Amino acid sequence: MATGKTAFPNRRAAAQRNRAKILDAARAAFADPAAEISMAEIARRAEVGMATLYRNFPGRQELLEALYADEVDQICDAARIEPGQAPEAALTAWLRLQIDFIPHKRLIISELLEHTDRGSITSHRARAIEAGRPLLTAAQKAGQVRGDVTLEQIFDLIVAIAKINGSPDYVRPLFETVLDGLRHRASMTSPT
Repeated sequence: MATGKTAFPNRRAAAQRNRAKILDAARAAFADPAAEISMAEIARRAEVGMATLYRNFPGRQELLEALYADEVDQICDAARIEPGQAPEAALTAWLRLQIDFIPHKRLIISELLEHTDRGSITSHRARAIEAGRPLLTAAQKAGQVRGDVTLEQIFDLIVAIAKINGSPDYVRPLFETVLDGLRHRASMTSPT
């Protein structure tokens, strides 16, 4: 006779899968500026019922906060130098993740700012900066990246470019210009 002991781990696994499906559907919905992004639309895209959606996220704000935190977690987890990778290459790859993240977070942040204080968004930015700081430090110590910029300044440049109205094809070269400008050049250190 089967006992109910295995049902709880199965339910937890199903609940985790549902939560992941909801976050994936919300991420895709918020990346599409033309989409109608209601809670019902997210439930439909995730192929879950409204009760499942609201059990995981009691309201739209909780969903947006979880989605934003999940994206920041992924960025923080990616802040590492792989064996044999040049520090500058690791930093540049990580900054490109930040840039690629912008289309996803633009709608999320604007809506979060309507319903929450800036503190929660600022704390996520601080976490991302702390995660990436060792990458910048390693690249600067290796002489591969300018030593006169901070990660906060780099983030501010990325945010400033992200505010420009334009297609990805228009904005992408601007981001690449910032990344090119970070690279250390011998002429930067020689007196003029």
